[in-house]
Amino acid sequence: MAETRLSYKARRRWSLVILLIGLPAYIVAAISLIAWLPDLPGWVEFFVYVILGFAWMVPLKFVFLGIGQADPDAPHPDGDLR
Repeated sequence: MAETRLSYKARRRWSLVILLIGLPAYIVAAISLIAWLPDLPGWVEFFVYVILGFAWMVPLKFVFLGIGQADPDAPHPDGDLR
C-alpha cells in the first residue's frame, strides 16, 4: 500500500485547524465525559484528565512533526548551498 505524506504547507494548515477547532472541541468532549461519569475521587479525576490531555496527541503526532522548523522544500536563500 502506498504511503501518502502531507506536504509541509498542508501539515501547517492542518495543525492550525486542529489547534483552533479540533482541540477546543476535544476539550469540551473531555469535560462532558468527566461530567457524565459518576462522582470520582479527585486524584482519579486528575489522572483521567492527564490521560485525556495526552491522548489527543498520539494519533495526530505526524501532523505536528517539524512544523516549528523552516520549510524543508523551500529554496535556500543563498542559492542551493545545502
